[in-house]
Amino acid sequence: MKKKDTQSEIIRIGTEMIARQGYNVTGIDAILKEAGVPKGSFYHYFKSKEEFGIAVIDHFAERFEQRLELFLNNKEMAPLGRIRDLLESGLTHVTQNQCTKGCLIGNLGQELADLNERFRARLDEIFGVWRERFAACLAEAQNRGELSCAIDPTITAGFILSGWEGAILRAKVMKSPQPMRDFVDVLFSVVLLPK
Repeated sequence: MKKKDTQSEIIRIGTEMIARQGYNVTGIDAILKEAGVPKGSFYHYFKSKEEFGIAVIDHFAERFEQRLELFLNNKEMAPLGRIRDLLESGLTHVTQNQCTKGCLIGNLGQELADLNERFRARLDEIFGVWRERFAACLAEAQNRGELSCAIDPTITAGFILSGWEGAILRAKVMKSPQPMRDFVDVLFSVVLLPK
């Protein structure tokens, strides 16, 4: 296997393991064993565990950005419908995983934001990109006359992200998708009202 392929496999496996058990608990040796990579070769692929952590964050963010692109740029659907479909898809995903994984970026934000400034800054940057994607969709809904112009798209997009991440956290704690279902229902019946 080529170096780049091996590195990608280590990142993929690390992403899965960190999503299940967290960054600090996930040992490099366990990831390498799962990847079938010799124990001493980690530093051949990454300068440090921190560099590996950033690679995992970037890998997840890239995959999620593809989901955002797929849902939020679907011009065959009204903008608010796109947001709803994205959230419903996330609800389905969390339900299928028995509410065990949640959002890796949210999980790492809770685990690492106070411990590592580099991680905190990168996670904040990712949330900012996501907020802008939601804000663009909300602004499009306003321009099409489908959403009240009384709301600020950027502030509302931040509210959606904060509420959604909190609902995912509660779903994990409760081992029930109900907080996520409640969030979607309230968001569309109270917050995102037609013009």
